[in-house]
Amino acid sequence: MKRSDLKVVVVDDTAVSRGLITQVLDWLNIEGYRTFSDGRAALAGLAAAPANLVISDYYMPEMDGLGLLERVRKSRGLERTGFILVTGRADPAMIAKGRALGLNNLINKPFTKEQMRNCIEAVVGPL
Repeated sequence: MKRSDLKVVVVDDTAVSRGLITQVLDWLNIEGYRTFSDGRAALAGLAAAPANLVISDYYMPEMDGLGLLERVRKSRGLERTGFILVTGRADPAMIAKGRALGLNNLINKPFTKEQMRNCIEAVVGPL
């Protein structure tokens, strides 16, 4: 997929974490991204304008990243949206649940620009 065609949604309740992810997207020259501070707002945003990829934090109030993944997978037109979960603590049970829900990839915090690029490319192909 061409960088100019890629539409990304970044979801994290912490502004600093959202900023770290969007810095990588800027570094990759990916301009088509939107940010949301919670899963409910992200779902509404995706319903209004679907994306190719969601990069979501795991730990968020009200709806965690796996809850968002589950809702995305059950939403008409979003079922095939790529989904990357970002977490500071990836335990085996959480990873297993994510895989069962259709998680495409996972990246641990802290991450480097190169690690995030590799994570994204594993889902959407070479950029």
